[in-house]
Amino acid sequence: MNEPKDATERVASFEIILTRYLDTEGRPLAALPDWTADPDRVRGMYRSMVRTRAFDKKAVALQRTGQLGTYAACLGQEAVGTAVGMALRADDVYIPAYREYAAQFLRGVSMTEILLYWGGDERGMDYAADAARQDYPLSVPIATHVPHAIGVAYAFRLRKQDRVVLASCGDGATSKGDFYEAVSSAKVWNLPIVFLVTNNQWAISLPRAQQTGAQTLAQKGIAGGIIGQQVDGNDAIATYEILNQAIAAARAGEGPQLVEAITYRLHDHTTADDARRYRGEDEVKAAWARCPIKRLRAYLESQNAWSDSDEDSLQTEAVAAAESAAQAFTAMETEPPETIFDHLYAELPSSMRWQREEVAARGPIGGAH
Repeated sequence: MNEPKDATERVASFEIILTRYLDTEGRPLAALPDWTADPDRVRGMYRSMVRTRAFDKKAVALQRTGQLGTYAACLGQEAVGTAVGMALRADDVYIPAYREYAAQFLRGVSMTEILLYWGGDERGMDYAADAARQDYPLSVPIATHVPHAIGVAYAFRLRKQDRVVLASCGDGATSKGDFYEAVSSAKVWNLPIVFLVTNNQWAISLPRAQQTGAQTLAQKGIAGGIIGQQVDGNDAIATYEILNQAIAAARAGEGPQLVEAITYRLHDHTTADDARRYRGEDEVKAAWARCPIKRLRAYLESQNAWSDSDEDSLQTEAVAAAESAAQAFTAMETEPPETIFDHLYAELPSSMRWQREEVAARGPIGGAH
């Protein structure tokens, strides 16, 4: 008599890999990528992170003194933005959420332009640099910008261009339908897209564990047919290496890629938030021990590639750059209120022309410019 066969069979399986090269003290855990043999590249990465942190501190100070609108700090996430800025080619397109100022700076956006954006000035999105002008501006709505990557990447295909689009979003965005629709479409059409999820553990006041039951955010790509991967987002070397590999794969026709960068938001969600209401001091203290800047500096020092004098010079230069940008921002003459209409359409529809005329006639609130 034949034995009955098993009624089940495995039809799919997956695993999520986490990459980390440096421990929290900057000590190598494995052989580092070949490019790290060039100390100038690693030092450049460190400089970008320190400059970004100096800018971040100045922007918060401007907001606290009433000179800037609500601002979203990137404290603790500088390695992710730096890796994005270094990995993308000048002709690629970047679609950011917010907080990735390091990436934008490396792609030519000025510190003053970012301050203008958060100051409510339309000129803050009219980037001067060529590489930045083809990128998208900051996107505050959650996940709504991610599907734009589909249109951009499809245009690359139609034009037969060797280009990649990278769309970044936060952990909370992965729970939105916009994210899933983009991931699904990207795989169906095998588009050259890299989805970067910056998992900073908190979607405003909602912790990662209460946002989703998924064990990882990287696995959310599975629903769309993308095998995602994790990287330690506080390890600048690992983050750059993994993003570089993902971008290269997308460019080579291997389809969309998804990377989850695990980091931590050391500041409040925005300057309108007080994170002390929902997270404990011990958690934040532990996160500071994993600081990406501290980690990379320790590595450089262990390689005799960084000194105290180097640090002093960099800090002085970074603070001066942030201060110069702040002075340029505060000294800039405010544009009239009707300019909010001037960047919506190539030609303003008639239904909005009367609105612009009415706003122009009223002038600034209170009659002051």
